[in-house]
Amino acid sequence: MSTKKIRMGMIGGGKGAFIGEVHRMAAALDEQIEFCCGALSADPVRAVESGQLLGLASDRIYQGYQEMITKESERPADQRIHFISIVTPNFAHFEPAMMALDHGFHVVLEKPISFSLEEAQLLQEKVRETGLFICLTHTYSGYPMVKQARQLVAEGKLGKIRKIMVEYPQGWLSTRIETDTPLAAWRTDPEKAGQSGCMGDIGTHAAHLAEYVSGLKITKICADLHVFVDGRRLEDDGNILLRFDNDARGALSASQVAAGEENALKLRVYGEHGGMEWNQQEPNTLLVKWLDAPAQIYRAGQAYLTDAAKHNVRLPAGHPEGYIEAFANIYRNFAATLLEGLNERKPNEMMLDFPTVEDGVRGMKFIDTVLRSSRSDQKWTQF
Repeated sequence: MSTKKIRMGMIGGGKGAFIGEVHRMAAALDEQIEFCCGALSADPVRAVESGQLLGLASDRIYQGYQEMITKESERPADQRIHFISIVTPNFAHFEPAMMALDHGFHVVLEKPISFSLEEAQLLQEKVRETGLFICLTHTYSGYPMVKQARQLVAEGKLGKIRKIMVEYPQGWLSTRIETDTPLAAWRTDPEKAGQSGCMGDIGTHAAHLAEYVSGLKITKICADLHVFVDGRRLEDDGNILLRFDNDARGALSASQVAAGEENALKLRVYGEHGGMEWNQQEPNTLLVKWLDAPAQIYRAGQAYLTDAAKHNVRLPAGHPEGYIEAFANIYRNFAATLLEGLNERKPNEMMLDFPTVEDGVRGMKFIDTVLRSSRSDQKWTQF
């Protein structure tokens, strides 16, 4: 009998957690994934309460991730989960992910993939050893018009890429709210977030988006990081000059103290024949500007889009799709890949279009290189 649905467990994401709820909504959107069990908090009482609120069966509400992974692995094959979504702070990614892989479970991980580059590389080795998948939720690569932009570059429509500019300004950390806001507290705590603040949290998204759309790899970095808010222990702002492997030049700017900004991620890519611009706050539009012709506006849901863009659109043109749908595209492609494997079929290219452990390792190398560059007197640091 063929497998028709993928079963999911979750670590973290209990009462009061922002990103766990987003993951559950995204996983549920296409009805391919069944949320079966959880160890939803490091606090056993909160873990049980959270599971009850979400309607989980009492014998599948766990007080710790070790208990969940062990007991789920002992269930019959037709009952046990297929993958585990880990939505904890950065310092609590590695151990549950490694244990999940050791027990035969695929993993979905929030970014950055781990607390350190060494941990990320160990996870990469484990993935290669087990043949299992790690899916990393670089959400912005899931938008249909990002897929469209990527395909236009891949087809050579813009010519050789010369310049890439990506910016990610937020304003929510403009004051020292970490003293009374849990979401800000762990993100600005080096013992929980790791060695980087702004660049680890949102700079990695910007770098991944630039490489994903352009198809190029960053090779050198010149970074300037800064802490603006007194008493904050991790950087809250940064600007980086970039060089790419085709000799293109670029700039990446990320800030969490850009007062008044919400989530203004924007990418601009320029080639020999034209350029294009995508703004996350207007995600259904891609603007393409030509050197010797009028500009074009591509819109989500239209028949003229590439197959990759159409594959990631759910609604007719004029019906806005946003963050949850982009998140769900990553879950859907990941789940479809697992289903094909379970049913002894080979996943196609569109199913395999989700960020993997390799993206996670590259993200940690990006953080490491940015920090070394910012501390160095040299102009360029090799990535």
